[in-house]
Amino acid sequence: MPELPEVETTVRGLAQFLDGQRIERLVLNRPDMRFPFPEGLVQSLTGARVTALGRRAKYGLIHTDRDSTMIFHLGMSGRWRIDPETPDKHDHLVIEAAGHSFALNDPRRFGYVDLVDTAALYDWPTFAVMGPEPLGDELTVEHLRAALKGRRQAIKLLLLDQRVVAGLGNIYVCEALFRAGINPRKAGGRVFRPALERLLPTIRDVLEQSIVDGGSSLRDYAKPDGELGYFATRFQVYGREGEPCVRCDDGVVRRVVQGGRSTWFCPKCQH
Repeated sequence: MPELPEVETTVRGLAQFLDGQRIERLVLNRPDMRFPFPEGLVQSLTGARVTALGRRAKYGLIHTDRDSTMIFHLGMSGRWRIDPETPDKHDHLVIEAAGHSFALNDPRRFGYVDLVDTAALYDWPTFAVMGPEPLGDELTVEHLRAALKGRRQAIKLLLLDQRVVAGLGNIYVCEALFRAGINPRKAGGRVFRPALERLLPTIRDVLEQSIVDGGSSLRDYAKPDGELGYFATRFQVYGREGEPCVRCDDGVVRRVVQGGRSTWFCPKCQH
């Protein structure tokens, strides 16, 4: 599944072509993806000017001068294709603007699109319950302390809870906890201030490096220009079960299952 860095990379790629441009044509090649396309989507956006592109958690945002914002989620395998050489049967939505074509391609159709009033964007039900952005100023040690206080659930699972922090996914939580030296199985309420002061910058460092690298490109994801990201070459624990720890002398990376997802960590240096 494309995670926050992949979505950020996608938004930045689209912005180079779409920001400030007028949508000349919008075509729906099917009535739905994971959910039906919003009623009136074509009429609302045809002729609209794109005023900005952004991201909230793992959702991309295309703002327009009609006080409406198109929200898109890439699901498991979705991506935008810019100026594809040939049409593809999985190009479900196509935008034409400034002489370019932008195709939302999703073979598995787990992605979806919605259209909301820009003024009410953060009241959209999914956004309304989300915690702060991990790269924003609202994510602080104090916020984490308050969100984790008294919690018995494992810190790994709490960080994946979008109500605690918006947009963190499995890969980046595993990597951040390793770099902060925190055992992913430790109860959230037992992760105290010194550990949180290590954790917060590692979360940001891991995400920012992945954005620079263009994402992790697991399975089907690729950037809008078709290139693959290469942050996967920097994984220190993710997917490295049985390999020597890159930080301590004789630690070996283990894999456990938490909440139905695999977790990789070094039991020797993550306490």
